[in-house]
Amino acid sequence: MEWKEIIDFLDRLIHVKLFTLQDTPVTVLSMVVFVVLITATIYLSRLVKKGIYRLLRSKTEIDEGLKFTLSRVSQYVIVLIGVLISFQVLGINLTSLAFLFGLLSVGIGFGLQNITANFISGLIIMFERPISVGDRVEVSGKEGDVIEINIRSTKIQTLDNISIVVPNSQFVENDVINFSHGDPSFRLEVSVGVSYSSDLDTVLKALNEVAEEHPRVMRKPAHAVHLVNFGDSAWDMKLFVWVPDVRERYKMRNELNQAIVRKFEKLGIEIPFPQRDLHIRSGLERQEGAGQPVGTG
Repeated sequence: MEWKEIIDFLDRLIHVKLFTLQDTPVTVLSMVVFVVLITATIYLSRLVKKGIYRLLRSKTEIDEGLKFTLSRVSQYVIVLIGVLISFQVLGINLTSLAFLFGLLSVGIGFGLQNITANFISGLIIMFERPISVGDRVEVSGKEGDVIEINIRSTKIQTLDNISIVVPNSQFVENDVINFSHGDPSFRLEVSVGVSYSSDLDTVLKALNEVAEEHPRVMRKPAHAVHLVNFGDSAWDMKLFVWVPDVRERYKMRNELNQAIVRKFEKLGIEIPFPQRDLHIRSGLERQEGAGQPVGTG
């Protein structure tokens, strides 16, 4: 008898009406089912995302950004289907555009404009792909690699291993430098001053040899050496080389600078210090000269 009373009590409890939504009563049971479905959908979407990413990872002809986009979109599709099914359990027909616009207007009315803008910007980033996972970008003066693109924000890891979370709308509304977009190669500029007493042909030969001897300098496009300016104490020379990956430019600049120093020492080319010539004229001497009488004829 006691068990029957407990079962009857639980039966009445799960069928208690909490509220009414679109003329449909929402009970404890429907809310529990709704929460379980949403939780299961989120868990399943993550499994699908990881599975698709692992599958695409073996396809070397697909770039890393596209792999991430496809896996992330699949996650969103699973979540969308699960949400639709979950709302159907509650008796809400999401096929009604009026209801969707109603939810959107309520969200915006409660101050969710930024969240909505970042969400839409995230979709634009994933499909238009102005940036992709693995790209080297510069945002607000900070340079780093894109490691994750989410619904609301994008995570960037700087060269100092600091994670920066940037709202997606910033990539759509503001100017963003993407060093890797389409082609990761980069033209590197190396500057050096050379003494006026140097032989110009020897200087040009030395800088060309530095570029030719470096194994990571690209042969096409070809490197170039320019005399760009006549400085106060030196010729201002620039060596332009192409590197295959923009991420290597700091390392290669260091290697090229060291190679230039060694090459110049070998060929006897001087890198001068900044010099200033100071001429002092005695004011007393001018006064004595001015005090001498002028001869009269």
